[in-house]
Amino acid sequence: MEQREEKHVYRLEGLSCTNCAAQFENNVKRLPGVIDAQVNFGAAKLTVYGRASIAELEEAGAFENIRVRPDRPWYETDRREHHGHEHHHHQAVRWREYAPIVVSAALAVVGFVLAWRTGEGSFGSVAAFAAAIVIGGWKLFVKGLKNLFRFQFDMNVLMTVAVIGAALIGEWGEGAVVVVLFSVSELLEHISMEKARQSIRSLMDLAPKEALIRRDGAELTVGAEDIRVGDILIVKPGQKVAMDGVVVKGMSSVNQAAITGESVPVTKTVGDEVFAGTLNQDGLLEVEVTKRVEDTALAKIIHLVEEAQARRAPSQAFIDRFARYYTPAIMALALAVALVPPLLGGGWSEWIYRALALLVVGCPCALVISTPVAIVTAIGNAARHGVLIKGGIHLEEAGRLAAVAFDKTGTLTQGVPEVTDVLVFRGEEAAALEVAAALERASEHPLAAAVVRYAARRGVDGAADVADFRAVAGRGVEARVGGRLYMLGSPGWISERGVLTDQGPLLERVAALQREGKTVVLLGTEGQVLAAFAVADTIRPSSQAVVDRLHRMGIAKTVMLTGDNRATAESVARQVGVADVRAELLPQDKLAVIQELRERYGKVAMVGDGVNDAPALAAATVGIAMGGAGTDTALETADIALMADDLRKLPYTIRLSRKTLAVIKQNVAFALGLKLLAVLLIVPGWLTLWMAVFADIGATLLVTLNSMRLLRVKE
Repeated sequence: MEQREEKHVYRLEGLSCTNCAAQFENNVKRLPGVIDAQVNFGAAKLTVYGRASIAELEEAGAFENIRVRPDRPWYETDRREHHGHEHHHHQAVRWREYAPIVVSAALAVVGFVLAWRTGEGSFGSVAAFAAAIVIGGWKLFVKGLKNLFRFQFDMNVLMTVAVIGAALIGEWGEGAVVVVLFSVSELLEHISMEKARQSIRSLMDLAPKEALIRRDGAELTVGAEDIRVGDILIVKPGQKVAMDGVVVKGMSSVNQAAITGESVPVTKTVGDEVFAGTLNQDGLLEVEVTKRVEDTALAKIIHLVEEAQARRAPSQAFIDRFARYYTPAIMALALAVALVPPLLGGGWSEWIYRALALLVVGCPCALVISTPVAIVTAIGNAARHGVLIKGGIHLEEAGRLAAVAFDKTGTLTQGVPEVTDVLVFRGEEAAALEVAAALERASEHPLAAAVVRYAARRGVDGAADVADFRAVAGRGVEARVGGRLYMLGSPGWISERGVLTDQGPLLERVAALQREGKTVVLLGTEGQVLAAFAVADTIRPSSQAVVDRLHRMGIAKTVMLTGDNRATAESVARQVGVADVRAELLPQDKLAVIQELRERYGKVAMVGDGVNDAPALAAATVGIAMGGAGTDTALETADIALMADDLRKLPYTIRLSRKTLAVIKQNVAFALGLKLLAVLLIVPGWLTLWMAVFADIGATLLVTLNSMRLLRVKE
């Protein structure tokens, strides 16, 4: 158990195919001192439980020339990187990869020229082709022969057998072309996979690696890993915020697109929360650091996205299983093609050639990469748009949703009560507001805060002197302002105080507001009512459009779940267009509703704020949390987090998921369809070896490029 606790994470370079990843993982597991190992193909990472040296790990990955280096946290600065060391290293690696391909291709061209000038089979042409095969394919042969003797039938084995077989039957030119095309395809696959992973790495570059801070009265520049909770960050205009924290001085607009996906900058002033990786635009801000670098919202996003890529989508798991049986089946079929017709009187050379073409075209390369490259690309795109999807399985499920349940407060509504109507019965509105704000300033009630905010927006500060203040729990407040006794509270309480006497029209107007689901408070004094304030949790401006969009997208059912009273709930539902309302629910009741919806509709999403909705979020097919940037609970309990408090990201997420499912289906159909077509061409003998390689490379490249289209899905 202690050894299981010893965990080391490494970054991998040169990992470009899922088969190699699985094989590498198995090789590492066999090392002495290793208890368990996991390869995360999407993020190109290896986690080792137990002990193994880097030399041992690289030996385990030697079959694919996988390079292993310790995974430093993304926020740590390595001075060497700033001196271009890393850049030169990559240049050298690239050239080592390109050189054999270039030389091999040149030799193949020389071979064809000599064959044309001196005739096929001449010593010069065969020598040039043989040199091209050896230089371009020696790595391939080493891997292929090793795996053949281990009975691990992968792509390298298929290609090795095909090339050696071609040479043995005198098809040297074909063998050389196969080697060159295969090497090019491997390189292109590697580059395109790196491009898909790059969308995650771009997240790591969002936060500055160092920042200017004030500590113990002195200003100093320190690395992000050395910033402590309580330090004051000094963020100048045009600079990025290095850590999560709270503004203690200054005011500015901050572009939060990197974290929340919000395109419009948000005004930040004293007391507001800011996130690492966001861009300060026009003012100087001083920010008190509230989280260590590894706990910031950005750090959590990076960690969760990398974890997400390690989780296999259902279609990926199916394809991996399929490939395991598919490759040996192709080898058995090729063997039958090589042996059966010649034994029945056909020519050996011709049928062996056809069998080799079948081996090449049967390579499951495009099929195996069809799902992971689409999933990695889509998750990366979503993260850049402020939507955190925690795994391929959730991405796929979101594309199959039939019903969506919304929490009301804080999801369809703003979650903050606001004054919606003011009715003045006696005197001026400004005078009534002055008294109401003065009374409510001393109260702790959320409705009181709504009245004070409304007054402030109207330019009334409620600074009048208040004497004999008294709050009656759940009913209202009373106090003397300017010598007169005023009461502000519920209509029932005001009536009990004898103020509401025989005012039929007034009561009718109060009842009308209450029917709209609003809470009404009355301001009264000495036998008369001066004004009524209607307070309600206002609806998000985007809610109606989002619900409408979901219905247009074919979501069969939208439901609103709330603990609020039925009148308020039905009023909100009418305004946003949700037909089914379940009101006065406790958290366990919400859970029961989700289970009922799952039985009726199959795939159900729950959208909530992640705090009191945790059981329902967990029970839904896909739990979607609002405002993940600010709340840890949302990030932990949900399958998908909308980092900004923006419901408009929901239709985008469903559309991206559906597009990803479509792309995966297209990829699989295309990869298998092309194989089938090529196999049919073998029967009349029309399929040449190099055509077979072209078909294989073409399928792999088109599958990858098709997946890259997911980067273009916009909101």
